[in-house]
Amino acid sequence: MDESIPPNDQPSSNGGAPPPGFSMLRDRRIIAALAIALLLLLAPTARYLLFLALPAGDGRTVRIIDFQKGESISQVAADMEREGILSSARLFVFHIRIKGVSGKLQAGEYQFNNGMRPSEILRRMVSGEVYTRRFTVPEGYSIHQIAELLESQHLFAKERFLKAAKDPKLLAELGIDGNSVEGYLFPSTYNVARAMDEVDLIRAMAAQFSKIYDDCFADAAQRSGMTRTQVVTLASLIEKEAVVAEERPLISSVFHNRLAGGMRLQSDPTAVYGVRAFAGNVTKHDIGRTTPYNTYLIPGLPPGPIGNPGKGALEAAINPVRTNYLYFVSKKDGTHHFSTNLDEHNAAVTTYLKNNRTR
Repeated sequence: MDESIPPNDQPSSNGGAPPPGFSMLRDRRIIAALAIALLLLLAPTARYLLFLALPAGDGRTVRIIDFQKGESISQVAADMEREGILSSARLFVFHIRIKGVSGKLQAGEYQFNNGMRPSEILRRMVSGEVYTRRFTVPEGYSIHQIAELLESQHLFAKERFLKAAKDPKLLAELGIDGNSVEGYLFPSTYNVARAMDEVDLIRAMAAQFSKIYDDCFADAAQRSGMTRTQVVTLASLIEKEAVVAEERPLISSVFHNRLAGGMRLQSDPTAVYGVRAFAGNVTKHDIGRTTPYNTYLIPGLPPGPIGNPGKGALEAAINPVRTNYLYFVSKKDGTHHFSTNLDEHNAAVTTYLKNNRTR
């Protein structure tokens, strides 16, 4: 009987080695597995890098984010994600930890938009660039006008500001000799943070006044023999009277000449101070009103400023031009006619005021 080996059981001619192509297939599988593993490993990094590179939106979404003291950054980040400012709160917290600034974030209200990259948002929170509103104090404005302006811009209530402006403790703190901060709130533009109150704003304005006065005027005032109160008070009158900046030294010379001659200043704005804002005109009733500030009735300077003068008015108060002028009257075009005697002044009044009323 023939005992031949069935075909399927015959030994392989390659000695038991894997079939052709098996090794290549195995290598491809290994490479694919490694690639998948690498992608899985790199995916979080890629997401993080994309998070840093791309803002959450186009910048048209603007939100105020209130980061309160003691609040967790995770909660704030979640608020920003919910408001659409961040695409991922989790990655923002991760970014903060990577940067090592968890303890450097400053509380406050921030204004962010969804066109800002996470790194810019974090930079602002570390540097404390809180949201502020700009408030401008015009030259010559009184505390009453400032209070009304603050209220109209929904920053502070008028009465609360005026109360703070007359607080004796605050006046003592600021070194102001008077019954209010009138005259010492320097006209400028200020950033008002939502966390600020009326006292904080007054401190900021008074600090700016002190800096300007000490740097620019204190020495000159001392040489002229004028006290700070006298300088500021006279400057407040000049600021109210002058419409054209170039006339400030001339108006100052009139006041200096009248003071030197024992004449009453008869400054129109003083007649209505504390009653209403000076708008260029006063009535016979106004100039006859009995108040401590009405220089038609009182000798010398009023007891304190009637507004908050700017740098130009302070300069003019200390350095008037040398003239013999004792009077001036408005020409109704923003300028004034200056006179050395009463007859000339009365003629100018007829020309510029009475004739204008007739016409």
